[in-house]
Amino acid sequence: MEIRQLRYFVGVAEAGSLLQASATLHVAQPALGQQISSLEAELGAKLFERSSRGTALTEAGRRFLAHARVVLADLERARAAVRDSAAVPQGEVVVGLPTTVALGATVPLVQACRERLPQVRLKVIEAYSGFVREWLQAGRLDLAFLYGDHAEPAMVKTALLDERLALVAAASGGALPARTTLSRVAARPLVLPGREHGLRRIIDDACLPLGLVLDVIAEIDSLPSVKRAVERGIGDTILPLAAVAEEVAQGRLRTATIGDAGMRRRLVIATNALRPATAASAAVSALAIELIGSMVKSGAWPGQWLGRAAGR
Repeated sequence: MEIRQLRYFVGVAEAGSLLQASATLHVAQPALGQQISSLEAELGAKLFERSSRGTALTEAGRRFLAHARVVLADLERARAAVRDSAAVPQGEVVVGLPTTVALGATVPLVQACRERLPQVRLKVIEAYSGFVREWLQAGRLDLAFLYGDHAEPAMVKTALLDERLALVAAASGGALPARTTLSRVAARPLVLPGREHGLRRIIDDACLPLGLVLDVIAEIDSLPSVKRAVERGIGDTILPLAAVAEEVAQGRLRTATIGDAGMRRRLVIATNALRPATAASAAVSALAIELIGSMVKSGAWPGQWLGRAAGR
């Protein structure tokens, strides 16, 4: 199997036809078709369904596409590592962020990267923490922010901070104490993400030993929509303080930290141990740690800092 065959295969998959891929890849259509046929013969599987309308990936083709992209990305990373070993960090770095982290970290990280690593092209992908974890393990991300510092195969984690979860309510409601308990929260109508969401799992796990059943009146997986629903008084929610810092500062939402055991999250920065870091990804990782440490120190990100001293 040759690297060019992988490139041709990805090119055809993305173009949707041999004709379009031929023009994009600057390879004659008969030669391109021959290379794809040779690849299929070597793999012992049909990768494309061919018709007068073009080409469509088979199930085997869809699976192979994910692996082919990782191989090509790793090849580019290897080239970049050699090319940039004695130069300033440059090239693309793909960072994965869970939604509640992206809300507070994306803009500051992009801005800091633009100012201090101008030759790095930052690509930020926001998704559920479960997806971010899977994409890091699959090699689609260079680094990721995740919750939980438990050991996972082929993953290197650096603990950054612990943050408390809080009851979040509309500013127009009655007074909230600075601190509350899950038993009191259980008496309030709540808008929470679905059960497959990492935050919801933390909440449910904390309620289980207490025998508490929360009054979940709606499940919404969009963080902005959850906050809008709370602002309008539809129900309360549970979020980390950093996720609503802006709305609290503007007087639109109020919070009460929840003191029960288990109602906290540990934020880590993680890399895939099987994929060596490039100069650019290592620089972005160091910058992200420094940035979040400074945010915690200034109070912009409520939490207990666990990483190295902020600002170093």
